[in-house]
Amino acid sequence: MRATAVRRTVIAASAVSLALLVTACGGSDAGDSKGGGDAKGGGKDGAAGSANVKALTAAELEKAALAQGDVEAHKITKAGPEDSVDAADISTDKEVCAPLARALYGADEGKPTAGTKRQVVSEPDIKGGDLAEGDTEDALAAAFDVTSTLLTLSSYDSETAEGNIAALRKAATECAGGFGVTTAGETQKVTKITEEKVTGGEEALAWTLMAEQDGQAAPLKLVALRQGGTVATFTSFNLAMAGGKSSTFDLPTAVIAAQAAKLA
Repeated sequence: MRATAVRRTVIAASAVSLALLVTACGGSDAGDSKGGGDAKGGGKDGAAGSANVKALTAAELEKAALAQGDVEAHKITKAGPEDSVDAADISTDKEVCAPLARALYGADEGKPTAGTKRQVVSEPDIKGGDLAEGDTEDALAAAFDVTSTLLTLSSYDSETAEGNIAALRKAATECAGGFGVTTAGETQKVTKITEEKVTGGEEALAWTLMAEQDGQAAPLKLVALRQGGTVATFTSFNLAMAGGKSSTFDLPTAVIAAQAAKLA
């Protein structure tokens, strides 16, 4: 997908990859992240115990959001409005698919009481020390094996949060065969949606979406997680896949687990 927000994220991920590659070639230690967290909860379909949960304030949501050092070997920065697409600029050829499209681009669903976003980029697996001449091609390939995730946190009353998750579940089921989406004047097509396994929070859903534009196709990962009245969505792509150097990549499980743990 070539929407503006996605292009910006590709550029950011590329910059991180190349900077870390240069560091590896110079023999310096690129890793300064600390620790990670394990998700609590089991991705339940039920919503027992979540009734009458008070929506988090903006300050509480910021405190609960991931920060640098929360996920080992990942760079985490605060994202801004320019890193996603406004809900008003997203349209789909099937109305039932609209919640999925909005989640995919980090747009607000309805009117949350508070929201915040993070860009989370995995560090490429490049070993320190001088690279041998024959290792250059492999190092370049490793430098672009990077998964970039737009994490969106939105706070609602618990009933609205549950409704948003239900709408995403319905959209993924009814739009599994694909749908068209226009974002800020650019048209793409999601050709297939496949459900993935994920755990975390009180409810958790995940999918792989095959996205196509101008004859080029690439998979995107989308995860939606609810804890009380807070909904977290994770939209991920892999830079190597965008360049045709890989055909699959995994869900950002470490990122999901760390965020679920901070929300618990």
